Amino acid sequence: MADGGGAEAAEWAAGGSEGDEELESEDSSGGDEEEEEEKENEAEIQRLEEQLSINAFDYNCHLDLIKLLHQEGELVRLRRARQKMNELFPLTEELWLDWLKDEIRVASENSEREKIYELFERAVKDYICPEVWLEFAQYSIGGIGQEGGIEKVRSVFERALTAVGLHVTKGSAIWEAFREFENAILSTLQPPAGGVLSSEKQPALTAQLEKIHTLFRRQLGIPLMDMETTFTEYEEWSEEPVPEAVVKNYQKALQQMEKYKPYEEALLTAEAPKLAEYQAYIDFETKVGDPARIQLIYERALAENCLVPDLWARYTQYLDRQLKVKDLVLSAHERAVRNCPWTVKLWNQYLLALERHHVEHARVSETFEKALNAGFIQATDYVEIWQAYLDYLRRRVDFTKDSSKELEELRSAFAQAVEYLKQEVEERFSESGDPSCSIMQTWARIEARLCHNMQKARELWDSIMTKGNAKYANMWLEYYNLERAHGDTLHCRKALHRAVQCTSDYPEHVCDVLLTLERIEGTLEDWDAAVQKTESRLARVNEQRLKAAEKEAAGTEQRKQTRAEKRAAKKAKKPKAGDKRKANTQGDWDQQEEAKQPTKRRKGGGSGGGDVVAEKEVPEEEEEVEDMETEAGLFGRGGSAKAEAEATEGGPSRWKDLPRVVHNSEKDNVTVFVSNLSYSLAEPGPTLRALFSACGEVAEVRPIFSNKGSFRGYGYVEFKEETAAREALKMDRQDLNGRLMFVSPCVDKTKQPGFKVFKYSTALEKHKLFIAGLPFSYTKEELEELCKAHGTVKEVRLVTNRAGRSKGMAYVEFENEAQASQAVLKMDGLAVNDYVIKVAISNPPARKQPEAAERAPQPPRQSYGARGKGRTQLAMVPRALQRQSNPPAKAENGTAQNPPTAAALAEPKKMSNADFARLLLNNQGEALKGPDGCDIPSTTKEVDPVPRERPTNEAFLSQTKENNPRERDHSLALFQLEQGTSLERHLVGREFRVLNTSYI
Repeated sequence: MADGGGAEAAEWAAGGSEGDEELESEDSSGGDEEEEEEKENEAEIQRLEEQLSINAFDYNCHLDLIKLLHQEGELVRLRRARQKMNELFPLTEELWLDWLKDEIRVASENSEREKIYELFERAVKDYICPEVWLEFAQYSIGGIGQEGGIEKVRSVFERALTAVGLHVTKGSAIWEAFREFENAILSTLQPPAGGVLSSEKQPALTAQLEKIHTLFRRQLGIPLMDMETTFTEYEEWSEEPVPEAVVKNYQKALQQMEKYKPYEEALLTAEAPKLAEYQAYIDFETKVGDPARIQLIYERALAENCLVPDLWARYTQYLDRQLKVKDLVLSAHERAVRNCPWTVKLWNQYLLALERHHVEHARVSETFEKALNAGFIQATDYVEIWQAYLDYLRRRVDFTKDSSKELEELRSAFAQAVEYLKQEVEERFSESGDPSCSIMQTWARIEARLCHNMQKARELWDSIMTKGNAKYANMWLEYYNLERAHGDTLHCRKALHRAVQCTSDYPEHVCDVLLTLERIEGTLEDWDAAVQKTESRLARVNEQRLKAAEKEAAGTEQRKQTRAEKRAAKKAKKPKAGDKRKANTQGDWDQQEEAKQPTKRRKGGGSGGGDVVAEKEVPEEEEEVEDMETEAGLFGRGGSAKAEAEATEGGPSRWKDLPRVVHNSEKDNVTVFVSNLSYSLAEPGPTLRALFSACGEVAEVRPIFSNKGSFRGYGYVEFKEETAAREALKMDRQDLNGRLMFVSPCVDKTKQPGFKVFKYSTALEKHKLFIAGLPFSYTKEELEELCKAHGTVKEVRLVTNRAGRSKGMAYVEFENEAQASQAVLKMDGLAVNDYVIKVAISNPPARKQPEAAERAPQPPRQSYGARGKGRTQLAMVPRALQRQSNPPAKAENGTAQNPPTAAALAEPKKMSNADFARLLLNNQGEALKGPDGCDIPSTTKEVDPVPRERPTNEAFLSQTKENNPRERDHSLALFQLEQGTSLERHLVGREFRVLNTSYI
């Protein structure tokens, strides 16, 4: 056989050599590609290993390394990589199952079975996962042939039932596997078909049947999915009827299952992370009060949300307060800090749990050292963890003894804490995190109160004051109280005298305390010295405050002057009033009546048409464009011939012929407001219709034009359905012709003045980073590529101006807090294209919004109408209308002859534009002629029947008795109005705006 086989092999080799030569070229090319890929993978593996040597807490780097090593088949290096990752982080269910299957595949000897058992024990401690427990139980069945194998399998199954047997959706798999195992054992005890069971095997068979009966009954008493199938299976398997007690327990479990179904269905339909659904489930189980079920639902939630610190904190708090089982509690705390090592609250709770369960001191110290190396994201976190550890050490000390090992360790720890915050933390965060020196204050109080070492306490407090705290009154008063309680009056007096000299925030308070001390315990000399010192100090403080107030007032005055100069310069650039085109005032009163709509405003002048639009904020660019057009002559004499012809002939432009569309607020729910568009956008209506038609059927597009026909950069898009409007809102900040288009809901701000459209959170988001100092040319794709090296990037948002240009800032959202914290450590201070960027956790400062109760009552704001405030700043309303119609007579001998009635003191009734016009038009008197030929009615209430000689302006000014310059100017303006001075009259709201070119 051997010779025949050798000859056959030789023949195959001879015949196949030709085929090998033909395929040699193809194999060589394929081999080259594989070799090239292997080299690239090896280089990537080395890079990942080097990165992990720098930062061992990079979770994603661990995952990438394990994936590559598994792909290359490097089992030894793969095992080492998994070991290192598991030392730092709990592994997920998928990672554990892959690791276990790889190890089971290569395990050949029974001696290696124990190592795999140890690996399973580590796996079930990370998370309570039904799949891992099921794999554990099935693997243990393979060792049934060893000594005590059956009992070991049953032990694993019982542990699995305790851990996940109550799992509503996956627990039944463990129960069924356990029953199958027991049925397999039962089949070995039963006699073959037609055989007779021996008397020796009868007890074992009866005991085995009872075990299966017990498993059925236990399972039917627990609310699980598909319980009906299990009950039917039990009825078929059992030769006897199901006991009544079992049926009752089964029916009770069915009723409980109906209560659990809504929560399970919510979890099935919800999208990750399902925190709200899990929290509702936890609340329900907490009300029911079954500790095992509460623990299980917490574990289920944590298996899917292992990086949520608040969930871990609530779970460990429940275990600390309710179950209080040492192994269970400490295991949960350890898993919490391994999953979220950046959360100082979890470390503090872990230290307290270790102390609460009387764990040896070495383990507590080791845990504290791990916390220091966890990589907190704030300097204050290190202060908190040091404070928690120092509290633990303080509770170990017996202060009845003068000296002890524990006391020396406490003092050494205090010194280490101060040094650690000064060097390590301050170097990393540019601050110690403890500006008020709270740790040194605690140390000083312990020395003074418990150790009775006041000299050491004074030294510590002197060090506190030298760290920039001497200017704060509360720090001096803390030291004074410590001296008052454990020191002497001499040091109290010295402390207060130094406080009076150094305090800058509340020196009056310190002075009062010093005077109180001397009033109670001091001598006359002490009292005189204290009074003299406090008076001189307060005098200096008042002088400094006065100088500061004067400086502030001078700065305020300078700022006002600067603003006034800017306004004057801006006004000087505008064309003079005489150069503005003359407005056709015929029918002004009628136009004012037609244009009365409180939430609308007309774009354009008196006779111009223009569009009527909902009141919105007008961008600054529009004002600048309008100023430029004015200087170019669009409004004045420098206009084109066509414009002058239209003004002469009275022919309106084509834009003024368009029908005025009044905004319908009832359709706000199907309308969106589109703004920040380019003013040069050609055909904005068709462009917007084509753009938004992808969201749904567009009913109408209303771009807003000025009275000159230029597009104002915003408009309204009305849809047929509300769902289309909501879909259109998703197009916010989309680029359109090089500008970011803003799409916001159509809201009447007069009815909702506080409405703001800002879809991003302004609170602390630990999974999101704020990056500043980026190059302005840096793109979103480049930033995303930069951040990918530190974790999974969910969103990158560049902060831009209205034109879409970058401001050098951005927000980057990572998948979880761990990745964000690692990115902060690696990217802060990084140089990007010669720019040094700053990276921090996103925590925008809160905007101060004064409460209504704190606001000072504001006087009613004057309404200037649609065209703004009059340039003369004069309210051209006859003083007869401004003053009371029946002024009280002068008092003689201090008594008023005719005291005013309540009706006379009442506020005069406000008049509308129509009332005011009717009042002026109905006045009797001479009608004056304006420059445009319109009649200007007299402002006098009565007609003087006797003609008088009209005085000159100088005579009128000499006769007036007004001392106030503004009143004198006002009187002169009214006088000139009656004398028929050349005027241009404009109706603005309820007042005249008089432009007297000869006077102004």
